[in-house]
Amino acid sequence: MEMTGEQHVPVSQEKTWQALNDLDVLKACIPGCESIVASGENEYDVVLTAKVGPVSAKFKGKLSLTDMNPPSSYKLAFEGQGGVAGFARGSAQVNLAQIGSRLIDGAARKLAEQFFSAFNKHVTAAGEA
Repeated sequence: MEMTGEQHVPVSQEKTWQALNDLDVLKACIPGCESIVASGENEYDVVLTAKVGPVSAKFKGKLSLTDMNPPSSYKLAFEGQGGVAGFARGSAQVNLAQIGSRLIDGAARKLAEQFFSAFNKHVTAAGEA
């Protein structure tokens, strides 16, 4: 299965990067996460409980981060064993991008100027007709 998607995070790219690398934040945010402990450089032991339909299983596994490009991107991979539920394996490419407020302000200002320029021409021409 392949999934893609985007999420808007309403804080700076640097704060987002820090949070993505904070074990307490990850433990609090990963559904069913019971523990996440560093086991090496950019490697972690993870224990989590996952429920799929009527089956609930505790997975113990490894999470590793590779292709680190702070504060912009990394690749993460997870492999875990869930006893009778089998095993889980997955990976994700995490890319962070930020649009600066000056860029947004400039674009908004330009759109407003274009709107009012066209609006003024339209109303002026309609009034003369």
